[in-house]
Amino acid sequence: MAFAFLVTLLLLSLSNVPFSFSNVQQDFVMCLVDNSDASFPMDSSFFTHDLNASSFKAALETSAQNLRYLMPSQPKPEFIFEPLYETHVQAAVVCAKKLKLHLRLRSGGHDYEGLSYVSEMETAFVIVDLSKLRQISVDLESNSAWVHAGASIGEVYYRIQEKSKIHGFPAGLCTSLGIGGHIIGGAYGSMMRKYGLGADNVLDARIVDAEGKILNRAAMGEDVFWAIRGGGGGSFGVILAWKIKLVPVPEIVTVFTVTRMLEQDGTKLLYKWQQVADKLDEDLFIRVIIQPASKTPKSKERTISTSYQGQFLGDSDRLLQVMQRSFPQLGLTKKDCLETSWIKSVMYIAGFPSTAPSEALLDGKSLFKNYFKAKSDYVEEPIPVEGLEGLWEKFLEEDSPLTIWNPYGGMMAKIPETETPFPHRSGTLFKIQWLTLWQDGKASEAKHMGWMREMYSYMEQYVSKSPRAAYVNYRDLDLGMNGKGSDAREWGSKYFKGNFERLVKIKAKFDPENFFRHEQSIPTEVE
Repeated sequence: MAFAFLVTLLLLSLSNVPFSFSNVQQDFVMCLVDNSDASFPMDSSFFTHDLNASSFKAALETSAQNLRYLMPSQPKPEFIFEPLYETHVQAAVVCAKKLKLHLRLRSGGHDYEGLSYVSEMETAFVIVDLSKLRQISVDLESNSAWVHAGASIGEVYYRIQEKSKIHGFPAGLCTSLGIGGHIIGGAYGSMMRKYGLGADNVLDARIVDAEGKILNRAAMGEDVFWAIRGGGGGSFGVILAWKIKLVPVPEIVTVFTVTRMLEQDGTKLLYKWQQVADKLDEDLFIRVIIQPASKTPKSKERTISTSYQGQFLGDSDRLLQVMQRSFPQLGLTKKDCLETSWIKSVMYIAGFPSTAPSEALLDGKSLFKNYFKAKSDYVEEPIPVEGLEGLWEKFLEEDSPLTIWNPYGGMMAKIPETETPFPHRSGTLFKIQWLTLWQDGKASEAKHMGWMREMYSYMEQYVSKSPRAAYVNYRDLDLGMNGKGSDAREWGSKYFKGNFERLVKIKAKFDPENFFRHEQSIPTEVE
């Protein structure tokens, strides 16, 4: 009775807004009521600009990372629905299909091109935000956990360590990532050289298909289960939850950061890192964070800073032995090393203050909100010194560029590239993430986007070729879009290499009407 009363109140409110909007909203709400056996509080589950502009704005922006896609000129959803139960998600799919509404699916809001909360290809769309589906159930007996799509990866790490200090999960470095979209794109992290990707450690999943049915691994079949472990979000269904495999971690994990400027032979050191990073002990992960910096604290003259940030699954004594044997050029010393727990090592890499308690991981809020453009590359041969020097010239032309180089090798080289849709395996030395950031919105967007594209063009000679590979979770619409006259194979092969054709066949069979779609979703066919 109370639920029906709430629905009536909402519909009375909707009756006061323009008909072209209220008709859609009313029809959707009534359809939800008819197709869901679980009630939901309207004021905290259903957000429209017409009813409450401030709450709609908060719901839209709360997890969105890229401020480029929150500018007034960007398309806005008709409404946002935040399901509380799985049956709500089923009803949302059924109702969107019935009412011919286009869905955008959001778990963490980290899509680099805003595809989880903006649509350039559909004039009317709605967002189904899964952030309230965040239950986590850890079972140490089976070394597994069920994690719902709206949970952040930080929450997952916390709940695992709450049960055991010697269990972990090999996934992302950014702890506010939504686990739903993170794993479906691959999910790399600081333990990937030891255990592979997050997607390599998935045992089961629950998804809602285009008919509104909930399917587990057995029901969806092995082809679809293959496709959702690295094939990118928004193509095959709504991820409700993953069953992940826990991995062993030691009680002591060592982390460090060593920074070298160009004036400290930074270029030669980075050239050496390229030669050894993929061949180091599998317990060791050393990424490089590269950006302009002042030559001195008071100087306006800039140089390039290269910060070597490492995580080692063991104590500092063994780490120093490994480094002396494999990468002595870095000059790592005992005082550079911090011995800590695995959970604290995760927080260290994520950039939390050293005093932050592990409970800070439960906040789930992104520490990164900027106007930005990103791209990615994979490198198969070391970039020569002259190539690096040319890159530094480019970087010093831009205001706030950043690049992060993540090492491969180890387990990543042992898993066949057809094992999952994620193909970047053997032969890859490291992956590059390119970023440029700015604060004044549209005013300087063209300048920064132009710089990124010019720098990307310069780097073509030094990175993977045929195709020039890219990481699907660093979404880049410059590579091509559905419905824009481009051949989907152009961008599909970059993300998935030869796996793209198989993804298309699975999509055509599983979602033949292409209900789940966006600018770079897997198409049902390619010409």
